[in-house]
Amino acid sequence: MFSLQTIFGKGDKFYGLLEASAAAARESTAALADLLATPPQQRSLEKFKLARQREKDLAAQISQELINTFVTALEREDIEALSNVLYKIPKVVEKFAERFTLSAHRLGDVDFVPRAKMLEQSTEVLEQMVGQLRKGMNIETSKALNDRMQAIESEADRLILELYRDTYQNETDPMRYMILKDLFEMLEKAIDKCRDAGNVVHHIILKNS
Repeated sequence: MFSLQTIFGKGDKFYGLLEASAAAARESTAALADLLATPPQQRSLEKFKLARQREKDLAAQISQELINTFVTALEREDIEALSNVLYKIPKVVEKFAERFTLSAHRLGDVDFVPRAKMLEQSTEVLEQMVGQLRKGMNIETSKALNDRMQAIESEADRLILELYRDTYQNETDPMRYMILKDLFEMLEKAIDKCRDAGNVVHHIILKNS
């Protein structure tokens, strides 16, 4: 006997699309780590544009499939919620990369690399979490990964707070202060989006276990 998902041929489609979306988010953060380690004259935003376009195309495909598909692997609102938050990660990362590139000559010795590495770690954990949706909804594994995500987010917040503290105490150039504050906030927002996506995945697994 065939299941309804087999009959309609849609059983794994959304898993694959969401996994691809999580991979695009990870690629954007890996590109950021590379950008920060690259000399100014060699920096390029092409990888960010590609990751953002890929994420945009995947989000559009997911939306269209939700319209066209009678049977979905997960509840529609869960698919849509996860797709929406995954889409936002490369969007924020690309915006950070653009503004960092434009303002790098004014930033001096501010080191974003450790924070960007933690953002990359967040998307690596997120990619594992999204992959768990296809693998049987194991609550213990999901909780362990989500706890790891929360720990990374907390440590990243601490590191970003150090940047804020140093800027508040020592920065005397108003323009440089505004640039730094803007960059700190975007980096923090990107990490928060990873946490939000992890929470959505864990909620889905709890609901379907």
